[in-house]
Amino acid sequence: MSDMSLIYVVCEDDKEAKNIAKRLLKKRLCACVNIIDKMQSMYFWPPESDEIQEADETILLIKTLKENFADINQEILQMHSYDVPCIFSIDIDEVDSNFLSWLNSQIK
Repeated sequence: MSDMSLIYVVCEDDKEAKNIAKRLLKKRLCACVNIIDKMQSMYFWPPESDEIQEADETILLIKTLKENFADINQEILQMHSYDVPCIFSIDIDEVDSNFLSWLNSQIK
């Protein structure tokens, strides 16, 4: 088991995703952020309704250390446009040692 974590975040659009990514990188809370634009989502909204909504959204994949989740979550919540943004972490069981060394060197 490594100390690396991948944080998955759904954003309203590419602009919001880039703003969040830049803030996290500038604060050295992560080493890299992948942005995947034009994902199509379907979900119930408002909460507890039977109405299915559809939206084009953007995914952030944030490569960081497990210990940074709380700080990253707080930063995202301050910037995010959604009332209830999707933010969760995925523990990484295996990672290339060279990549993990680089990741550690980029995060403060």
